[in-house]
Amino acid sequence: MFFKGSRYESVENHEIKDADGRIILYKKTRFTPRHRTAEAHTVREGERLDHIAHSHYRDPERFWAICDANLAMWPDDLVANPGRRILIPAP
Repeated sequence: MFFKGSRYESVENHEIKDADGRIILYKKTRFTPRHRTAEAHTVREGERLDHIAHSHYRDPERFWAICDANLAMWPDDLVANPGRRILIPAP
């Protein structure tokens, strides 16, 4: 259902049957894990979270780890205000 390495990969699958007897698969709730913060990053004008993730992890798809460490629901919110300091968790 999710790609290898996805933050949802290890979340347990669940299923229910609808009124027509069809089985609907879904993931249980994913709770945000506690992260050890390695450093902070000051957001610059026009910066994107995937670029920040690439500069710290060499993997732009790890932006979600930064979101988790900052308890952000929307990645763009973390870079909306230049000058904001965001937490960068250890890899």
